[in-house]
Amino acid sequence: MTTTLSPTSPDASVRAVVDLDVAGPTISRHLYGHFAEHLGRCIYDGFWVGEDSDIPNEGGIRLDVVEALRALRIPVLRWPGGCFADEYHWSDGIGPRDQRPRMVNTHWGNVEENNHFGTHEFMALCDLLGTEPYVSANIGSGSVQEMSEWVEYLTRAGDSPMARLRRENGRDEPWRVPFWGVGNEPWGCGGNLRAEQFAPLARQYATYARNHGDNALYKIAAGASDDDYHWTETLMKEISTLGAKDPHLVFQAVSFHAYTFSGTWGAKGRATEFSEDEYYETMRRTLRVGDYIAGHAAVMDAYDPEKKVGLVLDEWGTWWDVEPGTNPGFLFQQNAMRDAIVASLHFDMFHAHADRLVMANIAQTVNVLQAMLLTDGEALVLTPTYHVFEMNAGHQDATSHAAHLTSAVPTREVDGQAVPLVSLSASSKDGAVLVSLTNLDADAAHTVELDLRGRAVHEAQGRVLVADALTAHNTPDLPDAVAPVALEGVTLTGGVLRVELPAASFATVSLQAADA
Repeated sequence: MTTTLSPTSPDASVRAVVDLDVAGPTISRHLYGHFAEHLGRCIYDGFWVGEDSDIPNEGGIRLDVVEALRALRIPVLRWPGGCFADEYHWSDGIGPRDQRPRMVNTHWGNVEENNHFGTHEFMALCDLLGTEPYVSANIGSGSVQEMSEWVEYLTRAGDSPMARLRRENGRDEPWRVPFWGVGNEPWGCGGNLRAEQFAPLARQYATYARNHGDNALYKIAAGASDDDYHWTETLMKEISTLGAKDPHLVFQAVSFHAYTFSGTWGAKGRATEFSEDEYYETMRRTLRVGDYIAGHAAVMDAYDPEKKVGLVLDEWGTWWDVEPGTNPGFLFQQNAMRDAIVASLHFDMFHAHADRLVMANIAQTVNVLQAMLLTDGEALVLTPTYHVFEMNAGHQDATSHAAHLTSAVPTREVDGQAVPLVSLSASSKDGAVLVSLTNLDADAAHTVELDLRGRAVHEAQGRVLVADALTAHNTPDLPDAVAPVALEGVTLTGGVLRVELPAASFATVSLQAADA
């Protein structure tokens, strides 16, 4: 692996024009979604501590976790997996907790699961977070009837068998469950199926995932890994065949998964111990996700030019080797400044493809992979990635505005590929303008000049996330080693926004439109 800096001068400004009066696609708030699997300490010791815990909780749900996540305005939470979903039988997770059967979590650590966190607990968590639930159904080891009855249990009023069972378990009114996942990674842990096997199976299962009352399911067919465009095309053929006969599509979306690491699947690299070359290789691989999104979108456009079917990236983020001394099946990793930059780049790519990409769910919310939060007993740590989500929250449901480059962007050659060292995106909503900027350069500051046209703006205020090292991370002893601070190098003159970005940093600048 080799990296070479381009000849572009590191202190030459990157210049772009942003037309604030030209509306791009709306950036769905669901692009800032999350994922919580029964894996390691994400659910147990993360979200769930039990009602008898000394840690403040409501019905067993940890309240400091809820408070921290509410600040992110989490729009959607995917559960119970992941690979766990395809061995999870939902009826084991209802009724009195002390009577629920145990199971073995064969995918993640081979530990025993007591099913204390089940359907009612998940829906209570969503209520506390103010978020919409995204439930992943068991296709791998479940049945059509099992999935159909879960939908009925969750969403049907009246006196049907499952609605009556729900009342017996303490919930009178049905819940609203908008998002329904049909399978998970069926090409791997969800059944080791070929696309041609899964597509008709998913169509069969989806047929029996009924809409009850006014709860309209948004059904998401489990999709590809990375750039497996054949899988997406196979699903789109199934959708388009049904769509020609029935205007109500069997699926409303298809998904795919893409993880980022610097090494191999067997040796992914360490979260807080890595070289500069490994850092740049991580950036190169991160930017491939934009190519994947474009590739899947192109396949979908051929079958669905009106973009009625959404694309969902419901697992993304960094995946490093587990921290030494921890259970290898728990996927616990630290979260460094490098991870924050990975997250900020993803969001710029999401914003650029907001016409087709309708949801994304980072893996995972607490204590697993690229988490927002790390818990250690009573201690709670906000990760660098958490701060990227918080700083970018203003993009949710905002109108995107394309940035048209008028100068070259400095690049670094990484294994024969030119990696741009500056990334940015912009949006507006309710008279507020938000610009996000990332400097990937590990060694040099860069200046960005944005000519903001079409609307007069004022009151530019910047924040920056930067650290003294790419490996910097937060711990209970040093909870603010990586935390946002005011960005001083921001000026606005004659509609031109000038931002000085420190090396290896993520920044946001908020402005107000004069006509708001």
